[in-house]
Amino acid sequence: MSQSPKRALIVIDVQNEYFNGSLLIEYPPVSQSLPNITRAMDAAHAAGIPVVVVRHLTPEGTPIFARGSATAELHPEIARRPHDLLVDKEEASALYGTGLGDWLRARGVDTLTVVGYMTHHCDDSTVRQAAHEGWTVELLNDATGSLPYANAAGSVTAEEIHRVVTVVLHAGFGAVASTQDWLGAVEAGRALEPDNILASNQRAVAARG
Repeated sequence: MSQSPKRALIVIDVQNEYFNGSLLIEYPPVSQSLPNITRAMDAAHAAGIPVVVVRHLTPEGTPIFARGSATAELHPEIARRPHDLLVDKEEASALYGTGLGDWLRARGVDTLTVVGYMTHHCDDSTVRQAAHEGWTVELLNDATGSLPYANAAGSVTAEEIHRVVTVVLHAGFGAVASTQDWLGAVEAGRALEPDNILASNQRAVAARG
């Protein structure tokens, strides 16, 4: 029998900036993702899974996430819930330059469950760094969210970004699942299963007929 995962829940950047600031999450809508984030936090706390809350902060006076600004504050639903560690970061990955990895290893954690914002930026960066460093990684796709972009490279909707990033991550960096499926895995003490590049590609080719 395989050993049960030793999880930690990493709650990334659930800050007011994404709710009433300059970067509004569109897909999945925050009316869906925020309740799933809080469900995961409550379940983790009840199960004795460490809950790590991460904040992205930039220097005072900068346009987004400025230290001391109201939009840089945690969303009230996150702020009022218990957590085991609060991490402030300046780069995309929650593991880069924060000491979080050492804190997790000291507690025997082997599996990181990622929720929060944005799917394609800080979540993606954290998942990839964690995978490269040897962690087992889970991403809850209905407890995350994206927003649209348009620049010299083109334009893309929030839904397109979210869908592409989660499909790619599930094919090689970690297991992507719903919050409900994760809650079931936690209760059963089992791991979520990722896919792989080859199988993901073969299915896509076969589906074309």
